[in-house]
Amino acid sequence: MGEANVTQQEGAASFEVGPGFYRRTSQVGRDLAILAAQLEKGDRGQLRVLDSMAGCGVRSLRYWLEGGADWVLANEGNPEMNRILRKNLHPLLAAKAAEISHRDANRVFFQCYDRRDYYDLVDVDSFGAPVPFLSTSLWAVRLGGLVYLTSTDGRSATGHERQQSLRIYGAYGRSHPSSHEQGLRLLIGATQQQAASKGLGVEPLFSLYAHSVYRVMLRLVKGQRLTEANYGFLTYCHHCGEYETLSWRHLGRIHPCLRDGAVRVVSGPLWLGPLHDRQYLQRMSHLAQERRWDKRVKLLQTMAEESDLPPYFYGLGEISRRNQQDTLPREVLLERLRAQGYRSSGSHIDPQAVKTEADLATCVTIAAQPR
Repeated sequence: MGEANVTQQEGAASFEVGPGFYRRTSQVGRDLAILAAQLEKGDRGQLRVLDSMAGCGVRSLRYWLEGGADWVLANEGNPEMNRILRKNLHPLLAAKAAEISHRDANRVFFQCYDRRDYYDLVDVDSFGAPVPFLSTSLWAVRLGGLVYLTSTDGRSATGHERQQSLRIYGAYGRSHPSSHEQGLRLLIGATQQQAASKGLGVEPLFSLYAHSVYRVMLRLVKGQRLTEANYGFLTYCHHCGEYETLSWRHLGRIHPCLRDGAVRVVSGPLWLGPLHDRQYLQRMSHLAQERRWDKRVKLLQTMAEESDLPPYFYGLGEISRRNQQDTLPREVLLERLRAQGYRSSGSHIDPQAVKTEADLATCVTIAAQPR
């Protein structure tokens, strides 16, 4: 939380929070959005942004100052934010590059669709569960454009509120060590299903979990992208610690864990495809290097490495517990896994975890080898 009347600085933006809410730790998600916006502006030659829940306007201001937005519709449902929004967005308003409105976000999305007033990037920075906006936000996005979705409802995503998960995502989330990655996959999967119901699809450009916030940047594309291969279930054995993906056609024939006979828990349906577009992340990383955003460069490199690895990760602590040895440094374990021919990377979600094609038993064996 920032002090209401104290000028804050984030990126190139100077602003006041006023009666709104501002969380400095969420800057990482805003930084990645700016990089994506800059890429879209360069690729298309123009950029129209709908900031559907503008708050104090920091995102709207940064999209214009740093992302190259030509036009920003800054919508904030709370009219009490009007004064601070006008103050913070004065440069945009003076340049006739923005409009401020105070309407329900869903009404804005439908009005955009009704007027065929589509946007290149729609930012939906919702608080709590994103369910009211998963489908409606797509109405405001042009084909080929981006929608940036948010969830702060970690308990539903991580299997602690299973009935709520069912209501939000139409899916059942179970608790396991990779449950924060599960949160991203539930969000993508539910949006993919909503797009498919319209005969459309979404392609993940990047998926971010940071500081208890889930954010996914998706591109809206022609034609359905939902298939049995990329939308299914994930099983986990609490005894041996192994994960397996489970397809719809095998759902009625699920067996106990083949390794130890224990009962496996099932989460889903959820997105089983890539969390990120590696090439897009590499382009974002180049822009981050130009800006000297060293922390973002490191983050994007990790995300690129993990982009097409299996939908789970193994914690270093769990590996050391099972081999009853001191925890092996992550880079040492990754080097050993790669030397054995297993594609492997770190996880942007957990710095003390690895994503790999190897199963947990193999990781435990390799970690136990003498140094």
